[in-house]
Amino acid sequence: MDPLEVRELRYFIAVAEELHFGRAAERLGIAQPPLSRAIQRIERRLGVTLLERSSRSVQLTPAGETLLREGRTALAAMARAARSARRAGEPEPRLVVAMKAAGDGGLLPDLLATYRAQHADVHVDVHICGAGEQASLLRDGRADVAFMHSPQQDFAGLDTMDLLVEHPVVVLPRQHRLAGRDHLSMADLSSETMPVWRGAQPTDAVGPQVHDTGQLAQLITWGHVVALLPESVRDHLPRSLVCVPVLDAPTITLMLAWPAGSRSPELAAFVHAAITAARRPTSGT
Repeated sequence: MDPLEVRELRYFIAVAEELHFGRAAERLGIAQPPLSRAIQRIERRLGVTLLERSSRSVQLTPAGETLLREGRTALAAMARAARSARRAGEPEPRLVVAMKAAGDGGLLPDLLATYRAQHADVHVDVHICGAGEQASLLRDGRADVAFMHSPQQDFAGLDTMDLLVEHPVVVLPRQHRLAGRDHLSMADLSSETMPVWRGAQPTDAVGPQVHDTGQLAQLITWGHVVALLPESVRDHLPRSLVCVPVLDAPTITLMLAWPAGSRSPELAAFVHAAITAARRPTSGT
């Protein structure tokens, strides 16, 4: 059996993600009939049914779910290989660090100072991304290392190092009925609407999807949601918001993540500098 071509994988992934041939064709910039024929050819070559089609819906079969998962991994690996080759040809070594705004636990200034003192020849780019984007940036080679949080995010295919364990606080508008309390419990928040971070692990939360911390701050200010966040966010909030500790909320672990199996000496030095910064008593405050 001949291996699937990159174009075929892209076609299948578009249909599998949209679960609609018309939307997938529009996304790909092609007509729907050629897309339908391409998916049929893939199924014949593999000898399995990937999609269950009816007049009302398109659903993935178990084989289709597997190809979607593995196909995403394969495309990300190809993109990462191309970017890595281009990066290797650059005249100066460079390290790209991904994080969402205020997502470093307060470690980054000290970490960068330590790293640059020892590796002044390496240019460090800090890429501020939206919520849940760090993993995809690492997997397709757009970033070398990222600050991420557990248990919210997906670490499949990544190596990680724990940096800090933070106690959660609930962020509330200043006029909220609970804003004046010294501390709260999860039971106190049972009637509150919580946001859903884009790219986060599935939860029971039914609130609006949040793409970045700026959007989240606006939603909290307007009284649409409250949010459980690491205590280090205190230093980054506008005056319209307040933090109250939630004593029985699960802790949040700040982690450093990078593509599994990476052997970059620049990355190894950055991880070591991050561990050093996290161990300093004043870090993360």
